[in-house]
Amino acid sequence: MTEAILEPDLPIIDPHHHLWDLRPMMPMFPEPRHRFIETLVDAAYYTFDHLHADVTTGHNVVGTVFMECGAFYNAANGEALKPIGEVEYVNGVAAQSASGLYGPLRACAGIVGHADLTRGAAAGDVLDALKAASPDRFKGIRHQGAWDADPEVLGPPFHAPPELYRDATFREGFAELGKRGMSFDAWILEPQIGDVIDLARAFPDTPICLDHCGTPLGMASYTGKLQERFGVWRDAITELGQCENVMVKLGGLAMHNCAMPENGPAAGVGSEELARLWKPYIDTCIEAFGTKRAMFESNFPVDRWGATYPVLWNAFKRITTNASAGEKADLYAGNASRFYSVEDVLA
Repeated sequence: MTEAILEPDLPIIDPHHHLWDLRPMMPMFPEPRHRFIETLVDAAYYTFDHLHADVTTGHNVVGTVFMECGAFYNAANGEALKPIGEVEYVNGVAAQSASGLYGPLRACAGIVGHADLTRGAAAGDVLDALKAASPDRFKGIRHQGAWDADPEVLGPPFHAPPELYRDATFREGFAELGKRGMSFDAWILEPQIGDVIDLARAFPDTPICLDHCGTPLGMASYTGKLQERFGVWRDAITELGQCENVMVKLGGLAMHNCAMPENGPAAGVGSEELARLWKPYIDTCIEAFGTKRAMFESNFPVDRWGATYPVLWNAFKRITTNASAGEKADLYAGNASRFYSVEDVLA
């Protein structure tokens, strides 16, 4: 779908996208593939050229932050240290973008990697190695905790252990982040927001970002239950918003998990309809966290399932039509620049 770009001069830092090559992994997933895998097939190969093509479609994206996704791990490093390969790869992409040969975009100005925090205090050595791999760009990690009793929600390969964020050994590893001034991105599913609340209260000095509005669910056993569960989600988000060390990413709603829209990929739904679907969730998050602790994200290429890159950002801009210029500056770039310490992108 093609649309005129709304507010084309508004600076944007996209604080959540991936780079990967999933093609070698596809034979590992037997037919019929779980729907979550099927949503990734169209974007199984997504590297700098694809990202650059998306972010240069009209919106003023001045910089981005890469989010870990298990890509380009280096097995030669051993099990604990293999995520260093991902950071090394992305640091090279960032250098490619920073060369200026591809325009002013500062892609991957910040890098969020992965360390297995269930290794306890030993995770500290991995964090140090990740930082050494990209001293200026590496900012913190994500250790996803998404789990649901219904295995059809994500599919077995993507399920974390239940209540991972409450596990004592995980928290021993989590404490290593605070010692180093690093941030943590939390990806969980809507029924698990309480786990993030408990984690944030236990570590009030560690900056945490909740990804994807807490991932509301509208598929598998949750099909047709978005409206029914909205109040439960809202109450949990409101409680989490009281934790001053937590920010929220406004996005991820075009994933198939959320069923907003129900059909994809890039189902041809325009930004007006997407804004209508997403507005109750975006508005609730902004009300709970305030305009200083929320940031819009693309979650590309995963959210390509429900929206093209220009249409996705148009939908966000429709939702914030009545926001002030200062509020928009924070929501679209300022908050991301501060949380991930990439202020120089806006200089």
